[in-house]
Amino acid sequence: MASNAHNASGDDYRATGYAWYVLSILFLVYILNFVDRQVISILAEDIKRDLNLKDEDLGFLYGTAFGVFYSLFGIPLGRLADNWHRVRLMTAGLALWSTMTALSGLSKTGGHLAAARIGVGIGEATASPAAYSLISDWFPKRLRATALSIYSAGLYVGGGASLFVGGLVVQRWNAAYPGGGPLGLVGWQAAFMAVGIPGLLLALWIATLREPIRGQSEGLHQEPHPAPFRAFVEDLITIIPPLTLIGAIRGGPRGIAINLLAAGLVVAAVAFLVSIGEPITQWTAVGLGVYAVFSWGSTLKRRDPPTFALIIATPAFLCTVVAYGLNAFVSYASGFWAAPYAMRVLGVSPAEAGLIIGSSGALSGFLGVTVGGIVGDRLRKTNPAGRLIMVILGAVVPVPFVILGFTTTSPVTLYVCLFLAQFTASLALGSAAATTQDLVLPRMRGTATATFFIGTTLLGLALGPYLAGRVSTLSGSLSTGMLSLLLSVPITLAAGIAAYRLVPKAEATREARARAAGEPI
Repeated sequence: MASNAHNASGDDYRATGYAWYVLSILFLVYILNFVDRQVISILAEDIKRDLNLKDEDLGFLYGTAFGVFYSLFGIPLGRLADNWHRVRLMTAGLALWSTMTALSGLSKTGGHLAAARIGVGIGEATASPAAYSLISDWFPKRLRATALSIYSAGLYVGGGASLFVGGLVVQRWNAAYPGGGPLGLVGWQAAFMAVGIPGLLLALWIATLREPIRGQSEGLHQEPHPAPFRAFVEDLITIIPPLTLIGAIRGGPRGIAINLLAAGLVVAAVAFLVSIGEPITQWTAVGLGVYAVFSWGSTLKRRDPPTFALIIATPAFLCTVVAYGLNAFVSYASGFWAAPYAMRVLGVSPAEAGLIIGSSGALSGFLGVTVGGIVGDRLRKTNPAGRLIMVILGAVVPVPFVILGFTTTSPVTLYVCLFLAQFTASLALGSAAATTQDLVLPRMRGTATATFFIGTTLLGLALGPYLAGRVSTLSGSLSTGMLSLLLSVPITLAAGIAAYRLVPKAEATREARARAAGEPI
């Protein structure tokens, strides 16, 4: 099924033409992934008006409702990507999230839209664990950051395309049907359907891809898991409340005591936040995510000691996740609130905001993530921690552009600053992703990817856009909401520097630490 190149050692392995073909299709999937995820940004003002919502509600719909469930299901689906047919998993996930995006167009309340966004999050949780694992098997280690950066560039192309397409559809639909069109749909509802339905066609194309031999790029052939869906259910039990109690009970009295203590602390924290006036839906969702991730991590050591050793028990891995997760904390908020800021504060039309912010965002992100991956790979040739330099740069260089962009009264200045902020922030993505892949064994890549995306979604997506919206609601200033997020930059920088110092040793001892934890290699 795979190329004959799988017999080569990790040092001799060459990427084939088919590998680049697979990468191009996965790139299209990630474009659609972010079109469906981000289109709500350009539709936000109309949704806010029609469903009678606040800025914090928009942040919840865009970030938290999607991000928490993306994180929760990302772990078991990441493990399924490690144990089962990755192409089939991605095909099913793409069909699910495309259907839920289209159904978002039938929403009549904020609750309906939140339920659809949860479905989009669960479906999209299949994509990157499967894609990262496939790419890591089709491409040798020396090209991994480059290949992952090309795939990841779909994030920015998709985000940009979503603004352009969404803005165009909503403006033209509302002009053609001022009182609502077929089925009573208004512009923002039609836009959800316009971007959701094409994914069903792309899912058929994905189903034609070949499944590579797992570990072929590193000469580490690993046998298929004998019962992948049984393992998937076992993972669901460890991370989806209240099933988590079953997983905790299996750990004995100590396991259940630790789990209940963690649950109690989360409930107390959420109750405190609600008592001081914070929205219960936001913090219940975040608390659910935190408790679920803790439950999964606390049982992983018993169920899979080698994976625990190389992910949860590896500070280099965790610091990389935190460093990029906090980069995403600001980047996701900037990406979501840029169009509403342009329309609300600067008086720009939806079509103009979608065209200019969308196209410049697609170009800047594509260039930044591609350049960052290529430079990161070159830096790694002479420095084992070289890729982390790009992660550190991505944390600090965008700051002045974010400050100027969200305080200007000139649309042109905003557009230029958004381009530069996105270009410099996206330098980090490919290198951060490749670093996490290098720190684990081939069979653990899906789980490593899901853990990496916990940082980008639970830290970044579930908190960044919401907190900017919440501060905007409290202060009456969207600028203040965005700038408040920059208080996280010192923590991002510290995590990046720590990862830079820790990664070389962690990668050099990867096999030894896995073997010591019981891995049969």
